[in-house]
Amino acid sequence: MATEKYSVNSHMVETILAWINSNEIAIPEIQRPFVWDSTKVRDLIDSLYQGYPIGYIIAWKNPDVRLKDGSMSLGKKVLIDGQQRITALTAALLGHEILDSDYNVKPIRISFNPITEVFEVQNPAILKDKEWVHDISTLIKEDISPLALVREYIKKNPEVDESKIDKVIENLRGIIKKPIGMIELAHDLDIDTVTEIFIRINSKGVVLSQADFAMSKIASNEEYDGHILRKAIDYFCHLAVAPEFYQQLVRCDSKFISTEYFSKMKWLKNENDDIYDPDYSDLLRVAFTTEFNRGKLSDLVSLLSGRNFETRTFEAEIAENSFNRLSKSVKRFMSETDFKRYVMCITSAGFKSSTLIRAQNPLNFGYILYLKMREQNESTAKIEKIVRRWYVMSILTGRYSGSPESSFDYDIKQVNIRGAEDYLKDIEQANLSEAFWDASVVQSLNTSVASSPYFNTFLASQIYFKDKGFLSKDITVDDLIQYRGDVHHIFPRDFLKKRGLKRGQYNQIANYVYMQSDINIHVGNKEPKIYFNEILAQCESGEPKYGNIKNKEALFDNLDMHCIPKNILNYGFDEYDLFLQERRKLIAAKLKEYYRSL
Repeated sequence: MATEKYSVNSHMVETILAWINSNEIAIPEIQRPFVWDSTKVRDLIDSLYQGYPIGYIIAWKNPDVRLKDGSMSLGKKVLIDGQQRITALTAALLGHEILDSDYNVKPIRISFNPITEVFEVQNPAILKDKEWVHDISTLIKEDISPLALVREYIKKNPEVDESKIDKVIENLRGIIKKPIGMIELAHDLDIDTVTEIFIRINSKGVVLSQADFAMSKIASNEEYDGHILRKAIDYFCHLAVAPEFYQQLVRCDSKFISTEYFSKMKWLKNENDDIYDPDYSDLLRVAFTTEFNRGKLSDLVSLLSGRNFETRTFEAEIAENSFNRLSKSVKRFMSETDFKRYVMCITSAGFKSSTLIRAQNPLNFGYILYLKMREQNESTAKIEKIVRRWYVMSILTGRYSGSPESSFDYDIKQVNIRGAEDYLKDIEQANLSEAFWDASVVQSLNTSVASSPYFNTFLASQIYFKDKGFLSKDITVDDLIQYRGDVHHIFPRDFLKKRGLKRGQYNQIANYVYMQSDINIHVGNKEPKIYFNEILAQCESGEPKYGNIKNKEALFDNLDMHCIPKNILNYGFDEYDLFLQERRKLIAAKLKEYYRSL
């Protein structure tokens, strides 16, 4: 018979709020930005007033942990769904301030008109109108007499019916007696089961990641400063994207800026690089895998809860040790030296623009590998070579696109057992054979998706080799990408479109090239054999029309850089498919040369 996985109970609003104030319920999101707009808070209060249901909140009980003296510490309830509603209630009914999306601390004041029984977000017009109760939290406080409230309102609005106002204000104060459903999940459920229950219960179909559960566990444990660690992770990720947030952080969170975490991250205030902008899931995954040599965040949740994997019990010593280790690894992640050197590894492979980076997991494992090799005191040259190759290998093979957690878990264990260099060689022998370069890559280049990892890696290879733009003598591909140049078609799109080809046919990535806009304008909708013959003519005359190439040697060098077959000088519409086949093979060959030179 299946064991009970959760219990369902109904509690009054005031009971839930009291539990939060007494820390019986931990709200892990309380230090994160409040994403609801004020009108949604207003609507929530109105629903309670009208007696409409506002949905269930879901809590997951932390396990009871055995302390060193043998006694048991009872676990808190961790709120995993309903944070926004609870935060809205504390703001509107208790007057608590919230953090907005810019991390500004501010109040949300909800006003109420007892005559019309309408709620509204407080605004300057309402503040001037005597018919409105400007802030409903002033009516909810228990130390205020309801009779005094009614008399004060009647004094300002003598024409209204006192008995009606008395009843309306009584109903408003009754909001805190309204019921909220709570679903409490058992402490011994694994993350997969919790996720499944969450999805089935949550009508919005929101999916929580394992990182969400891990962050909830971190924030709910103040005994080991988990709430500070949670802030550090959030603040670092926000600063990485918005360096201007630094001044606000200093102004609004004086306690946090005295921590070691802050000293580790303050370099971000002057950092505008966007090659690696991790979110909290990325940071947590890298820190955990690096320190614990595991790839599954469900294991982190268990360790932070104090789980002993052998005895299947929960021990305070394991929880404390896990928090300490995770904290240490998070600080390593934030290290300016390590972070910047890792990014330099990636950019030195040609990935100098964030537009070429479409997936975070290859970046994440690359950083894990970098940190592990640094920990093992490997030479800088060796680290850079292995990290570059690993990153490109993982992109070209889609290593972390399917089940990244399982792949992370397997790879980190193999790296620890065999060493990064030897393990990478084994992967190359198994997955990067001649057949991979000559057949698999060629086939993968048969796509119209401009963000294809193969095309992006090809562009990175052109940056790596310092290739010039198509038909350019001085402007590099790097220049064109960095300064937002455009991808154009070698066989002009309009030319192919007018001959009946569909989008997926003329937008093949084997037909794409980075080209200066003025050169593209001169190409217009001419087929290659026409505009290339005009280029040959300019090589003879020395009067450039297309770029600044003035001799055949420079022209053929440029074609080589872009993996364009030299026969294109004679190609028209009938040779378009042949051109695509030939160029895919040439691109694949260049990718092989690029990889092996890293």
